[in-house]
Amino acid sequence: QVQLVESGGGLVQPGGSLRLSCAASGFAMPFYAVGWFRQAPGKEREWVSCSRSSDGTSSYADSVKGRFTISRDNAKNTMYLQMNSLKPEDTAVYYCTAAYYTDSQRCGFFVSDFDYWGQGTQVTVSS
Repeated sequence: QVQLVESGGGLVQPGGSLRLSCAASGFAMPFYAVGWFRQAPGKEREWVSCSRSSDGTSSYADSVKGRFTISRDNAKNTMYLQMNSLKPEDTAVYYCTAAYYTDSQRCGFFVSDFDYWGQGTQVTVSS
């Protein structure tokens, strides 16, 4: 049974940092593209970042580029999202996700690109 479980969310002041973790089970993460999305109240789910299965190279939304870093520990079947210089507009529920692509260079950018989803973890940036 495939499962993704996020942790690490919480309340942080503007300018602060958080690291989200996502533990995967039921599939071998080294062979999967992985990513993070977020959803703020009243808004659609928004793509944040993805990591390719081929070599772990990553892509980022412009809104988080230079502040967020996606990483994976394939030995632990776990992915991470390091979030620095957080802003109030980063407040959202964050979801980790994974998908298998035959093209290992592919990175998903849309909700429909991904097969498996975590339950979400709340991140609130406020003073």
